[in-house]
Amino acid sequence: MSMIQRFCARESLAQGDPLAGSAAHAERNLLLSWPRAKWQRSLRQASDMTDAVATRLEAIAEAGRRVNLIHRREQPGERHCLYLMPENRRYEVARAELAAFLDALRRDAPLTRWEASPPAGPLLLCCTHGKKDKCCAKFGYAAYKALDAAVAAHALPFDVWESTHLGGCRLAASAVVFPALRKYGRIDTADVLPLLEAEIADRPYLPCYRGDSRLSPVQQCAQVAALEWLAERSLHPSVSVSTPSDPEASRTSLIVKWQTGSDQGAVAVECIQRALQRFDTCADLDAPAKNTWVWQAVSLRLLEPHLPLRKKSCPHHA
Repeated sequence: MSMIQRFCARESLAQGDPLAGSAAHAERNLLLSWPRAKWQRSLRQASDMTDAVATRLEAIAEAGRRVNLIHRREQPGERHCLYLMPENRRYEVARAELAAFLDALRRDAPLTRWEASPPAGPLLLCCTHGKKDKCCAKFGYAAYKALDAAVAAHALPFDVWESTHLGGCRLAASAVVFPALRKYGRIDTADVLPLLEAEIADRPYLPCYRGDSRLSPVQQCAQVAALEWLAERSLHPSVSVSTPSDPEASRTSLIVKWQTGSDQGAVAVECIQRALQRFDTCADLDAPAKNTWVWQAVSLRLLEPHLPLRKKSCPHHA
């Protein structure tokens, strides 16, 4: 019998499972600090929660706001830090008042008495939810420690937290940046400082970028392909992505427009769906790999050459 321990994150990489197009995430979020030792398998439940708090969190989730538990060592266990996104609001709530706060949030009542100063910079969550998947414990916690250490060492304006399940355990280490809603995967220690520097510049770090969560999977795929193509030409512009003409099609061409200073232009990115067999979590490793479909950019065509193209090398786009 083999004694080599298997991890879905390593299997995913070996299977050619792409990062681009995997960034699904709700836009409306409630993030609630809770000691990690008390987290359960659910992304929003802890073993020492009262029924009143647990019930209210479930109701908030059912109403359409994603709820994640977050943790960092310096946060007192009996005093909770909460964030609302995309509102970019922060609150400090004693545990005894937590049910009252959640009631007020559900009723859309004023939350003024709990409000604290807003985040000074981006909020970065790194999934360390080992009770959900062992990859998030192994790879996620290492990435969290490296991110937290880099932020402290370089005095960067990030709030870095451990988080419950962010989706895509097979892509650990996984992270999401608020309020930009950019998702990342396969973060290694070498990626930590470049990722933070890119985010400070308000642009995605492409080697680990899964996509903009406000876009559909195929739009994310086209966006990442266009950003990579532009980066090869030393350009890091803002971009917008068209919607597919046929949402059910397995092959589509999307227009990605960019703007940077006085330079602008557009490219057409052709994307196709391809079949992939993969393991979504470590719990799946003892069963046959699942058949799934992923998006892949297969060609890119310049539509509006209104800028000086400083091409380096572009081996993977036509």
